[in-house]
Amino acid sequence: MPLPAGSAAVEWRVSEGFVAYPDALAFMDARVADIVAGRAPELVWLIEHPPLYTAGTSAHGEDVLDARFPVFDAGRGGQMTYHGPGQRVAYVMLDLKRRGPDVRKFVATLEEWIIRTLAAFNVRGERREDRIGVWVRRPEKAAGAEDKIAAIGIRVRQWVTLHGISLNVEPDLTHFSGIVPCGVSEQRYGVTSLADLGLPVTMPEVDMALRAAFEELFGTTR
Repeated sequence: MPLPAGSAAVEWRVSEGFVAYPDALAFMDARVADIVAGRAPELVWLIEHPPLYTAGTSAHGEDVLDARFPVFDAGRGGQMTYHGPGQRVAYVMLDLKRRGPDVRKFVATLEEWIIRTLAAFNVRGERREDRIGVWVRRPEKAAGAEDKIAAIGIRVRQWVTLHGISLNVEPDLTHFSGIVPCGVSEQRYGVTSLADLGLPVTMPEVDMALRAAFEELFGTTR
């Protein structure tokens, strides 16, 4: 399900250190405006945030169980999400007017991007029709148990995408207990990471896998 490439390579940017959430929102707003106006190329921006919770447009106040970290209105689709150190956040700003104005296909391709990235580390990620994100089966925990390893939340403005994905590399998983992640509260559904699965993968290694899988699906980067 590759999404056709635009006329130019996608800019690939990796930021060091932690990026404050309001700064990320402001940057995305400005960059999307530039992409719409033809002043800037498409962009994938890889960052880490300090510990925080974000509320999507479908979030409910009761999904915040313990506001131990700041809660931000994200403006994206979806519900409550945690971001923090050890989690790779990829903000994806692509022009769907050129690639094909199909939001469902875009989301499915983001899921496939994560699944192929995980496969590089011999992890089988799976999509679920009734739950957003990418999941890993955990039969050693309980029958039917599954853990979420990556979240997806997007917004589209004038057919240019904002926000994107978050992949748990080695975050503090106890931080997720302050919210109902993505509105999923059933006990058999939890949260995991590559480290939790016994894979001590570095962030640069994850970034390399993300870039390789992205280029297979979306086209070249620079």
